[in-house]
Amino acid sequence: MKNVLPGIKQNNFVVVGRVGMDLFPAPGVATQDATTFTADMGGSSANIAAGIVKLGGKASLVTSVSDDAVGRFCVNKLHHYGVDTSHVSAVAGEARNSLALYESRVADHQSVIYRNGAADFEMTVADVEAVDYSQFGALVTAGTVFAAEPSRAASFRAFELARTAGLPVIFDVDYRPYSWPSPQVAEDVLSKAGALADVIVGNDEEFGFMAGDKEKGLSKARALAASTAAIVVYKMGEHGAITIAGGTEIRTGIYPVTALKPTGAGDSFMAGLLSSLAAGNDLETAVLRGSACAAIVVAKPGCAPAMPTPQDLSQFLADHSGPTSFA
Repeated sequence: MKNVLPGIKQNNFVVVGRVGMDLFPAPGVATQDATTFTADMGGSSANIAAGIVKLGGKASLVTSVSDDAVGRFCVNKLHHYGVDTSHVSAVAGEARNSLALYESRVADHQSVIYRNGAADFEMTVADVEAVDYSQFGALVTAGTVFAAEPSRAASFRAFELARTAGLPVIFDVDYRPYSWPSPQVAEDVLSKAGALADVIVGNDEEFGFMAGDKEKGLSKARALAASTAAIVVYKMGEHGAITIAGGTEIRTGIYPVTALKPTGAGDSFMAGLLSSLAAGNDLETAVLRGSACAAIVVAKPGCAPAMPTPQDLSQFLADHSGPTSFA
């Protein structure tokens, strides 16, 4: 089990996975009633990368985009957020960038995701082999990269190359059923990816899914921490999180806010966690700062544009009464 902190403390991440376009109407407006939409960047991996950069780190995205106006929009947005695009390749043909339409409201919230023939699933082994992993401190990815070929084989190859180069592998389980051919395939592949990761972040349902039973999710997280992973974060929504590392368990609460939407929290949590560890904070502080970043994002429209800067995070922590006690 490797010490992941030296790599993370370089604060320079290679992030594997999708970038897409988000469309969202004004706060409180239902999609079917909207006449205008704001367009911005989406996709879990791209959001994590943007969050890291906004918090002062460096991130380079490895993915494929469609060779069309939407793909170019996504690349332009990556540039806008300061994410390196040296390893973003355009693919021709019928592949298209993913599109998410979601609402800035909690009651009756609707999210509509278009992932048919997704361009990011066209990422190849050659794409990930073109990366010089020695230039980075750690690799980060989210589970959707494993949902289809050739992206699945490419992502496992990226894990292999990163580990060979001495980089810790950081894995957000991020199970999205609509991306997978079947739950059985997802369970098998995500479990395999989890066994290869040094840092694993997921919620209780995702760990339960990997274990084949939600009631066994925490046991699965503990087993991974006891065998292959250096850090496992088991998130439980409003009930906080259990972080398992070095034979100990840290239990933390959340920062309650009036949520504007339910999307973007996990990506912001990951960016906040990694940025805080990179800054030298202890693990409990890093988890709490990740939780604060998640709270900030759900209280604002959009995902990437809602990611906090260090000043935003400091102000939030100064103004907030503090995290809840672990429930």
